[in-house]
Amino acid sequence: MADNSDESSLTAQADQSTADGVAKNRERDTDSDEVQESTRTDGSGKTSPSELHSGHKLARRYRLEECVTRLDGFSSWRAVDEKLRRAVGVHILPADHSRARSVLAAARSSALLGDPRFVQVLDAVEENDLVYVVHEWLPDATEMTTLLASGPLEPYDAYQMVSQISSAMAAAHREGLAHLRLNPTAVLRTSTGQWRIRGLAVNAALRGIASDTPQRTDTEAIGALLYAALTQRWPYESDAYGLSGLPKDIGLIAPDQVRAGVHRGLSELSMRALVNDGATASRHESPCTTPEELVKAIGEMPRIRPPEPTFTAPPEYQRTSYQQGTYGRQAPRPGATQPVPTPPPPLQSRTGKALKWAVSALLIAALGLGSWQLADALMDQGGKNEDPGQTQTNDGDSGNKPAAPLKDIPINSVREFAPSGSGIQEDEVQLAVDGKTATAWVTPQYRGYANFGNLPQRREGSGLILDLGSVRNVSRVDIAMYRSGQTAELLAADADATAPSSLSDFSQRLTELSATGSSLHVELQKPIRTRYVLVHVTKLPEDGSADLFRGGISEVSIRG
Repeated sequence: MADNSDESSLTAQADQSTADGVAKNRERDTDSDEVQESTRTDGSGKTSPSELHSGHKLARRYRLEECVTRLDGFSSWRAVDEKLRRAVGVHILPADHSRARSVLAAARSSALLGDPRFVQVLDAVEENDLVYVVHEWLPDATEMTTLLASGPLEPYDAYQMVSQISSAMAAAHREGLAHLRLNPTAVLRTSTGQWRIRGLAVNAALRGIASDTPQRTDTEAIGALLYAALTQRWPYESDAYGLSGLPKDIGLIAPDQVRAGVHRGLSELSMRALVNDGATASRHESPCTTPEELVKAIGEMPRIRPPEPTFTAPPEYQRTSYQQGTYGRQAPRPGATQPVPTPPPPLQSRTGKALKWAVSALLIAALGLGSWQLADALMDQGGKNEDPGQTQTNDGDSGNKPAAPLKDIPINSVREFAPSGSGIQEDEVQLAVDGKTATAWVTPQYRGYANFGNLPQRREGSGLILDLGSVRNVSRVDIAMYRSGQTAELLAADADATAPSSLSDFSQRLTELSATGSSLHVELQKPIRTRYVLVHVTKLPEDGSADLFRGGISEVSIRG
């Protein structure tokens, strides 16, 4: 056992980094209708071991800090991973608990998914008569219950939520995983605006929940989340998650009938997802019974744009006497009537008349002289144009013609940049060119090194090779990055290149290799001719901790 003073020194930084997230995460591992201390057993007479307390260590690594719930024989804790100096969450239950085997199986299956849209399972262990599951703890994320406490979400935020949650759950179901406990306490929004799902498969296993129709169950749950986001009401008669339920005996009514100003398309979408015995509350569209169908329905909707930024007008400055054209004169007092100055009388004397005639004569002479000079210049120009050694320029061919607007260049195909021959997520490359920023080509999670785990086959990084089908004039490339902070560059192959695959095949540099934000744009002063464009990524940003890294590309468009 290490000395206590050494342990305090080792974990001081972790304690400080997690302190700010304690209040926000206080109820992260439990549903709002279950935030209570309980000593109920699981039917076998067993309860959580009494020796578990704040300061207890699991595997000499995970130090328990605070119990956030104790229910049905298991407990959930906020803890500190002293090895990596980061906050984590831990579910603990006795090894002989009736649900211990299913919890371990669910946690290990969820960990294999490796999708960053889900809160990641970091460890699942059976040790010393205990089963415990360690997962990410996100101090910068906010529960949906907290977001809805202040009112419904804006249409764009609700659209992003349902888009990201639906596509994430569709990916999970393709791998045979269901959530079955998808509610506002399981959905988090990070400080970067990404939505993440907590407790995939594990939350249901902890509570012994199963379903004969898991896809329908999760789809209806997504519909309830969208309903709550639009109305700040829970779409059932009972109150839940800090939200009031619907009035009794009126049935399920559409969100735009509950609250004025609700987006009509989102209201219809939520009703299509709220399936009841195979029928939908929507009378106009067919129901969505799987997350995949919900993703398709979202894709058919007009995309909801983010609201325009609002600027606060600067305070109106008081106009000075100089600005008012009265510099050198005393400014009028408030309420005083300013007399209108009387113009001087016209010159009526003989001297005035003579002066007027003299001015008129000078003007006429000046006009005559100017006309003569202009005619002379035109004649000289005409003589020059008659010179057989000169070429006459047509006005319609002048260089002042405005440039033609750029047009989208369709991307014929896309493949992963894998110079070693081994890809990483080759089956997801189409998600980067499907016209939807809610879907993305996402790398696996790498541990320890930002340069793709420092693996030998990733020495040259990764990325996407875009095939335009034929040689085209490329003037602009726009890329939405899956996450900010990736180190990337844009390259293009020569016009005569055929199926380029190595970095040396892309000789035309469009941008320098540098850290990117949430997007990467380049507009070339002179178009380049190429068929192949490479989005080359060499380093990945942190993914929830200082030891994990992940990146990706959400959408690419090319114009010329």
